[in-house]
Amino acid sequence: MRNKKPPFEITNAMIDHVAEIAELVGRLTSTNQLSANPTLRRTNRIRTIHGSLAIEQNTLTLEQVTAVLNGKQVLAPPKDIAEVKNAYEIYERLDELDPFSVDDLLTAHGIMTRGLVDESGVFRSKPVGVVDQEGNVLHFGTLPQYVPDLVMELLDWVKNSDVHMLIRSCVFHYELELIHPFADGNGRVGRLWHTLLLSNWNLAFAWLPVESIIHDRQEEYYAAINASNDAGESTVFIEFMLSAIKASLIDAIRMSDEMSDGAMDKATMRWKQIEKFLETHEFIMNADVRNLCNVSAATANRILAGFTTEGKLVKCREGGHWVYKL
Repeated sequence: MRNKKPPFEITNAMIDHVAEIAELVGRLTSTNQLSANPTLRRTNRIRTIHGSLAIEQNTLTLEQVTAVLNGKQVLAPPKDIAEVKNAYEIYERLDELDPFSVDDLLTAHGIMTRGLVDESGVFRSKPVGVVDQEGNVLHFGTLPQYVPDLVMELLDWVKNSDVHMLIRSCVFHYELELIHPFADGNGRVGRLWHTLLLSNWNLAFAWLPVESIIHDRQEEYYAAINASNDAGESTVFIEFMLSAIKASLIDAIRMSDEMSDGAMDKATMRWKQIEKFLETHEFIMNADVRNLCNVSAATANRILAGFTTEGKLVKCREGGHWVYKL
């Protein structure tokens, strides 16, 4: 029974993704931008936490998550604020966790769900059905009496398999969701552990917000899980996750290049950040600019006014707020 391989196929698409990811990681680490820049690391960490929790219907905006982590008062449901603080604490302790240890997995769940669920830091004692956002049952989790053995077996396989860690980490992510070992917090812990396994392969992943990429591509994420559930193996999910990881690396390198490119002045860099933001949002507000550019409200106003004067943005009212559109 030990070390049984979970069902999946290794496809040409996966091999291509793995090769490209390895090359991108090399490019990212050669510039040393990420490890040398604490501001960028913190920004990424905050994006990670916001992304992972937003997937689970946490209502806090990126700006509110930043405020909570800066110790400011935020008007929001106490549960949502607790989720942010818990998640930040465990992500900050990522380097203390052994990615192949059941005890550490339980510890991580305990911190992630502290004060939020009854069965925190332990495997669930009751059967569960996994539902999507519409309330449709996707699948029934493993019966509780089998959970501990299956999780140990999965960690054992991840530790000893000779398949590339990029693929192994995706298999783990999918299989953990399938077993659904916890009463609550399975998604959050699964994504955290995916990041942990990847950072065990290459440290750059400790700062790469794979979670925020999933958040941007949430429908595809669920579709990939559903397709894999239907097929009875994780192949589709692995391909999706590898493409998401690749996208996050391309994004990180772009940011890194912009930051290290001395020729690029502050205004150009800020405009690029705003432009990137507007690719996925209908408009941008002062709060978004404060966040993106790490500036005060007054500076954010000046930046927006400048781009409006240049004709890059237009200012208009939306729901009682001033917003800016391309």
